[in-house]
Amino acid sequence: MPLTPDQQADIDTLRSTPAQTLRAVSPGMEAHLYTAHPVLDHGFVRVIDYMGDDAAICQAARVSYGKGTKSVSNDEGLIRYLMRHWHSTPFEMCEIKLHVKLPVFVARQWIRHRTANVNEYSARYSILDREFYIPAPDALAAQSTTNNQGRGEALSGDEAERVLRILRDDAMRCYDHYEAMISDEGQQGLARELARMNLPANIYTQWYWKVDLHNLLHFLRLRADAHAQYEIRVYADAICAIVADWVPAAYRAFEDYRMGGATLSSTALECVRRMLKGEEVTQENSGMSKGEWREFQGVLNDPA
Repeated sequence: MPLTPDQQADIDTLRSTPAQTLRAVSPGMEAHLYTAHPVLDHGFVRVIDYMGDDAAICQAARVSYGKGTKSVSNDEGLIRYLMRHWHSTPFEMCEIKLHVKLPVFVARQWIRHRTANVNEYSARYSILDREFYIPAPDALAAQSTTNNQGRGEALSGDEAERVLRILRDDAMRCYDHYEAMISDEGQQGLARELARMNLPANIYTQWYWKVDLHNLLHFLRLRADAHAQYEIRVYADAICAIVADWVPAAYRAFEDYRMGGATLSSTALECVRRMLKGEEVTQENSGMSKGEWREFQGVLNDPA
């Protein structure tokens, strides 16, 4: 189960005793506070705390940019302007703290985003639960023949069943040995910090992850993308739904200007203008190198 009875009891208590505050609150985020959103087979994402809302982004921008923003008459217009022109500081005024339960191999990908504060459950002090990520059959796929770090077609039939059996059996066997090593019944028992090395990468861990909105949107732009690994993408998708309720104007701008978007050089933009005028543009007359031209063609031909 994603939540332990103690965790659920803690959530129920927190949600049943709201406190008054003078700080700005986001009604959309208040609805998410403490609630665990299930992800994968045993994981979840839940909001522990947050700071700021759409208005906080605008407040910060108007302080830092002064009269230059007065021509923008509404907050959403200002937020779209900031997003479109890649301003970052105003979005750093909003922060979120998440409690995430996730497989260790997903955590190792996630931690590459170093612009956050992280505190992870420690297997040096505590005993990890017997919970492992076992993919659904339709999530089992062969190695891609065109992408060295991606998946190809789904496995089927006997091969899929064999792989699932290996994953389950290996996970359970490793955990059995883990318990046998740390047990102090009739033996000294191996230190937990050593015994944990025997656990597989699909065991679940938990952490608190605190990040500002600017860096969170960068994380989502990469991890909610269709090319991201499925197991981290579903966490990013769950967080997207939360952010959309927390800062709706900022999230709409993010969807329009960042999510799935491509940044074009001034040379590429000029080529687009020429194409719109009906001119024929080739690599030879584009002013681009062969590599830039291939990337430009990829953007033009992307069905998304």
